[in-house]
Amino acid sequence: METVYALLVGINEYRDGMRADLRGCLNDVAAAGAALEAVAPGRVRARVLTNGAATTAAVEDGITGHLGQAGPGDTALLWFSGHGTEYPALTPDELLVEPTGWCQALVCADGPLPDKRLGALLDGAAAGGARVVAVLDSCFSGGASREEWPSRMMPPLPSWRPSPAVGGRDLTGPDRQVGHVLLAASRSGQPAFERPVEGPDGPVVHGVFSYALTRALRAVPRATVRELLAEAEAAVRRLVPRQQPVLFPDEPGGPVDRPLLALASYVPPGREPSPYLLREGPEGWEVDCGRVHGLTGGPGTEFTAAGGGLVRAVAVRADRSLVEPDGWAPQPGSVHPVSLSALALPPAAVVLDGADVPLPASPLLREVTAGSPEEASAGLLLRVEVRGARARVLRRDGSPYVPPLPLATDADAARLGDCLSRLVHWHRIRDLGSGLSPLSGHVRVEVLPGETGDGEPLRPDGNGEVVLAYDGARAPHVTVRLRNTGPRPLWCVLVNLDDRFGANTSLFPGEFIGPGMTGHALDGQPLRLVLPASRPVLPGAAVRDWLTLVVAEAELNTVPFHLSRWDPEAVRTGTQRRAPADGLLRLGLPRDRDLLPADSCGPGRWAASTLALRTVVPELPLTVRGG
Repeated sequence: METVYALLVGINEYRDGMRADLRGCLNDVAAAGAALEAVAPGRVRARVLTNGAATTAAVEDGITGHLGQAGPGDTALLWFSGHGTEYPALTPDELLVEPTGWCQALVCADGPLPDKRLGALLDGAAAGGARVVAVLDSCFSGGASREEWPSRMMPPLPSWRPSPAVGGRDLTGPDRQVGHVLLAASRSGQPAFERPVEGPDGPVVHGVFSYALTRALRAVPRATVRELLAEAEAAVRRLVPRQQPVLFPDEPGGPVDRPLLALASYVPPGREPSPYLLREGPEGWEVDCGRVHGLTGGPGTEFTAAGGGLVRAVAVRADRSLVEPDGWAPQPGSVHPVSLSALALPPAAVVLDGADVPLPASPLLREVTAGSPEEASAGLLLRVEVRGARARVLRRDGSPYVPPLPLATDADAARLGDCLSRLVHWHRIRDLGSGLSPLSGHVRVEVLPGETGDGEPLRPDGNGEVVLAYDGARAPHVTVRLRNTGPRPLWCVLVNLDDRFGANTSLFPGEFIGPGMTGHALDGQPLRLVLPASRPVLPGAAVRDWLTLVVAEAELNTVPFHLSRWDPEAVRTGTQRRAPADGLLRLGLPRDRDLLPADSCGPGRWAASTLALRTVVPELPLTVRGG
């Protein structure tokens, strides 16, 4: 029988000399235990550590000894409610993995448990095959792996400085996988609050995040972790300002797109993650998609929920859209996956040359006539040339985007439509533009040659590309870093795009970088730039990549920045996820009067830039023969 191993840690009272003004932590863990038992009756094995019993050693032993019993099919859950703290990163190893310049830690009854140590312990508990989840309701918990409304923050004591061996991260290279899911009350450098909330017998003090998350879990136990966090985040904003819950890792289709508990009876079969979610925010119903994802706020922007319900945008903010349900009433406090079904952006222009099949119905595509003014003024033009039973998708200059596609059946026509939509979506990621953003140029992408990251950053050539060459059969290596030269912390995500029309955020998935600080792609590990297997390492061979940097004042929804590479065979067999039907990511010029305040939870102002990389196999030198 699948079992939930739960370690519930709540600390209201700290020893003398340590701040001890928390009142809701024991209530948090009691509510969490009750919610778990309600969702998985008879399957919960809980160990509870409170106040003085919750020492660093006891928590570590609870993770390794109690949670470590969980095996395949089980869930190992750590729920911590108490103080958090942060201290300056001083060692080279700490600075490498802490781009804000600060290390975070949970404060146990007798001192700190550094976040990197916690992350290693949780990953160790996952070694037996269990699903491992950490819920952290403390200040600065977004970096870990609470004035009425006291914050759960404790200034560090001088004696708390961990040694580098304890605080450092164990780096194993770019293939390192995080073995646990983190739901944190707030991002790094941000407070987490507790306050009285109404209970059955009157007001009860709870951590705002714990209260919101337990209510969401009870209401929708089969919801995915992403959906639970979305509702909890909206509920937190309804209760307090300046607190932004965090989810990690955030990659679509991963562990956050499954239910919180690994009970088979709760796993929804065939569930695909939705790029956007409808939820109830402080101002009413909202969708977590806004101008930073490409919406302009013009008429016609609509979202469709999974059950078919329609919502129309009434106001488009930087990070989200306020919407009104059309003909239906979502249950208060519920979360619904939605997709954009109509958008106010101009679609890509498509010229059909010799095609006897209609253009697939899509808000991303519009047919234009060859030689028309619409063709000449189109920003992105796709020309479909049909000869016999094959279709070629060409650029404006006549060069092909992809190899020719068969066009003999209805399935072939559908595949062509998927190809066109994918190309539009990919180009909108690559060609992000923020206009005259005040954040432009504050963060630089630097590409350094070699495996050590020494030397000066490479400069683009006359074509605007950073060119890297094979040395015989050896592929070039580089390290990539993001340097914040601005005066304040900025949230950054680095999108890697390739010339097979794929995109992902694996190099730098999204994190704040402090002023004057540096973030490192893959935590400083080198990137090996190799040609695809389909391109032999022969003179003249080449491959292109693009690094699109998006910088904002707060977190963005990164799901739409992921796109699997175009593979017509995978589309034919149904093994490749289709490109999102919306294709949002053509970002417009922000309007300052519409932006959220800089200290709000929204991303506020943003900027985007793209750096092109070209990896080549050098041509053989010419030899002149003469007498």
